[in-house]
Amino acid sequence: MRLFAFLLLLATTLSARAEVVDITNAELARLAISGVPVIDIRTEGEWKETGIVPGSRLITLFDEKGRADAPAWLAKVKEVAKPDQPVIVICRSGNRTKMASQLLAQQGGYAKVYNVKDGIRAWAAEGRTLAPATTAVASCPAGARC
Repeated sequence: MRLFAFLLLLATTLSARAEVVDITNAELARLAISGVPVIDIRTEGEWKETGIVPGSRLITLFDEKGRADAPAWLAKVKEVAKPDQPVIVICRSGNRTKMASQLLAQQGGYAKVYNVKDGIRAWAAEGRTLAPATTAVASCPAGARC
């Protein structure tokens, strides 16, 4: 019985530790200004098509065929923000970031993950500032600060 109680307590502690919060564009702007890193998980073509939230880190999760290398992606995100730091994830419409947020919280050990619920489309529709995604930024080499 004690083992069961310990495991239940451990599971509760671990699940309470990881928090995924859906945020609006206003909250995204406020958090980004305060220094919370924004990870744009879209593909290079998408970045170039629409532009990016200024200051975003461009780390593709799913390729054009919908494939993902989760361990490699997590390693790249950890170069930008450690698991004890909050992080924001954005995609085109908020669908892919739901999965990315869960991946960061559950497998990456991130305590706080902000999911931009309506994505870059809503950001652009609100007339918010977009920065161009140049080839140099979009193809940022491993270990470089983009």
